[in-house]
Amino acid sequence: MGRSPASDKPTVFQASLSRDDLTEYIAKQMDALFPDGFPVRPQLKRYVTAALERMEHCVLRAGLKGFHTKDGPRYHHLHTDQHAMFLYYLSNSVFKLGGPVPLAEKTYALNKALHGVDVFYEVELPAVFALVHPVGTVLGRATYGDYFCAYQNVSVGADLDDNHPTFGEGVVLYGGSRVIGKTKIGDNCLISAGTTILGGAVASNHVAFGQHPSIGTKPTRHNVIKDIFEPAV
Repeated sequence: MGRSPASDKPTVFQASLSRDDLTEYIAKQMDALFPDGFPVRPQLKRYVTAALERMEHCVLRAGLKGFHTKDGPRYHHLHTDQHAMFLYYLSNSVFKLGGPVPLAEKTYALNKALHGVDVFYEVELPAVFALVHPVGTVLGRATYGDYFCAYQNVSVGADLDDNHPTFGEGVVLYGGSRVIGKTKIGDNCLISAGTTILGGAVASNHVAFGQHPSIGTKPTRHNVIKDIFEPAV
């Protein structure tokens, strides 16, 4: 149970496929793309269950277009942004729950093959995040706050000294932006399209724009959580 972003009435999360059907659907995708004989079906269901629970938690708090219908919040396996998010949760759940490494690797590779998004299964994305047509996006190791949103061709990752970015709560990375190295992004920040940040900081409640080392910022009138994610009440 949760509450929809636009209403105080309780709502029920829905998935387009049952757990068993979703398990079989993903197993068939893996078999088609990676026919190496590794038996995914006997082990997959447990992790699909865990990933669905995480997807429910996220979708109940994400008021993005397509995440909610007149009947309430939902995850649809043919909504490719949602399926990319689900496959991340699945690969990460296999890893966190001590599942077989080949299964985590296949799930990660499946996400990369289907959606052109690279989020390694050991990367810890937050409990509430969103991907918006994320073709070409690479989300590497970083400290991510809740209500994180990444668009297409975004890059997050370490510098040559293995320093990683830190993101506050409510951060949006628009298309083609890069946040690399020892960079601290505050709460409620927007990183403009095409911006490259390598080190330094962006204060909370600001928009960042430009190219390293010439990064400009200005206060934002937007509220990321309110405008993009509507938290459950």
